[in-house]
Amino acid sequence: MNRKQRRRVAFVVAVTMASATAVGLSLTALKDNVRYFYSPSDISGAHVRTGTAIRIGGLVTPGSMHRGGGTIVQFGITDGTKSIPVTYRGVLPSLFREGQGVVATGALDSSGDFQASEVLAKHDEKYMPPEVVDALKRSGHWNAAKDSGKKVL
Repeated sequence: MNRKQRRRVAFVVAVTMASATAVGLSLTALKDNVRYFYSPSDISGAHVRTGTAIRIGGLVTPGSMHRGGGTIVQFGITDGTKSIPVTYRGVLPSLFREGQGVVATGALDSSGDFQASEVLAKHDEKYMPPEVVDALKRSGHWNAAKDSGKKVL
């Protein structure tokens, strides 16, 4: 190999190593943030920091919905094992109701309550997001016979 070829090989090796380092740092920075959402049990186990923007998903806890003044709504999200209190300021989707699947975007406050900035409800009575189904199965609250008609996309 002559001098010019050695420089080319050294350049290719350096670019490859720099690229691998950049990819590794990016994946490390993303860590758990590539998940679609956390279940209430995941939040208590993952030690999510206050103020970190996340999504939480599960079922709206029956009997937990309370309307405050104006557009403030408080409710709980549960995966059958743990429940997280949620406060949302805004208009809820028309399909939102107790016992139904929901995914909320927001952050935990210092008291451990979830301050939602967006609430998404499932689009019909037969659909449940696959992540919610997986979380319910992990917690042992998935009833395949009862929920056999639900579409999982």
